[in-house]
Amino acid sequence: MALSSPDPAAVVKANLDAFFGLTGKIFEGAEKLAALNLQAVRSTLAEAQENMTKAPGTTDPLQWFALQSGLTGPFAENSLSYGRQVFDIASTTQAELTQFAQAQYERHNARVQAFVEEAAKNAPAGSEAAIAAWKSATSATSTLYETLQKTGQQAVQAAESNFNSVAATASKTARRAEQAPVAAGTKG
Repeated sequence: MALSSPDPAAVVKANLDAFFGLTGKIFEGAEKLAALNLQAVRSTLAEAQENMTKAPGTTDPLQWFALQSGLTGPFAENSLSYGRQVFDIASTTQAELTQFAQAQYERHNARVQAFVEEAAKNAPAGSEAAIAAWKSATSATSTLYETLQKTGQQAVQAAESNFNSVAATASKTARRAEQAPVAAGTKG
């Protein structure tokens, strides 16, 4: 009995669907990032215009200093917010790509398992060791893939945790820096 092979047209269609599905996910992430960048430029220009209109009316050096120091806090907060949104877009896109890759891997693994099972049924006597080795290799590959996937997820979680920690520290530092010059100016 001969081993069955998949229909070439079905394989090509599945591969094209996979390619365009993957490409679609990547472009969705790129679109979100482009929209975020446009939004950041718009808000930066609006804030710059607002701040520039305040500057000519400032005659007292303490007012000028307070105006300058008042700009650093919002800038730092906006920068942190932008970084958070970029990280969220990247994380979401990465999660979607991982989910897509997992589905592709599971389909491929099922085909390999079916092939090995069919080969085992049709194998000549004495080939049990070779079939067992093949099954063992397939199992080891599955275990490796799962380990790599878990490691990747842990790396993303660690990066997010580190980002949150750095963002919180930077935000506190920016608030302190914003308040310090004003407080120093009122003491003198």
